[in-house]
Amino acid sequence: MYQCILKFHTTGTHIIPKIEQSLVRMADSRDAWDEEYRVRGQLWGGSPASLPDIPAGSQVLEIGCGSGKTAGALLHRSCDVTAIDFSEKAVEMTRRIMMRYDKGDAVVADARHLPFYDNAFECVVARHVIGHMRNEGRRAVAREAARVLQPAGHLVVQVFSVDDMRNGSGRQVEDSTFLRGSGIVTHYFTIPEVEALFPDLKKESITPWHRTMQIRSRDLLRADIVAVFVKEL
Repeated sequence: MYQCILKFHTTGTHIIPKIEQSLVRMADSRDAWDEEYRVRGQLWGGSPASLPDIPAGSQVLEIGCGSGKTAGALLHRSCDVTAIDFSEKAVEMTRRIMMRYDKGDAVVADARHLPFYDNAFECVVARHVIGHMRNEGRRAVAREAARVLQPAGHLVVQVFSVDDMRNGSGRQVEDSTFLRGSGIVTHYFTIPEVEALFPDLKKESITPWHRTMQIRSRDLLRADIVAVFVKEL
């Protein structure tokens, strides 16, 4: 079990006490994400896609909790959830969902410098967070996710694919990485890129996941890659 600096339901010590060390390294895009969640956050409701079977009681870290829908789904499965985001607005939204279950921890922190001990969690979930960074940041988050995962634990990653309708939108800042006018960066992945992010983990599955979004009577493709990795003993 664990204890959290900002908490709802706790008992234990997974979190390194000086969480402020993580906060000082947050990206300049935090204000852009705060505004995004303030204006649009509640529109990203519904059920999260492609969550694998995670046993009840599992200690789960969600990196990039956003509007809280994945944290809510994990709590509904009776998982023991810690959620982080560097957007204070996102953490506020996730806390409101956690209050319905009267359990869970929500922490403002930087995914590139996670304030947790090594091998702290049985499962780590990172849905649409790694891709919202440039190359150096993506690699840092991947290393941190692997570091805090327990041996035999599972890492669930979901990112946008190069097949996504928005690939190419905005100003290109790196290969397949675009900066939108809002100040948010998005990278669009190939399957080999996702695999290469986690060289020390064993791939369990990696699957394209497509869905259709209708905008102005046009069917447009949203395309993700969903991968599950395991940390070998």
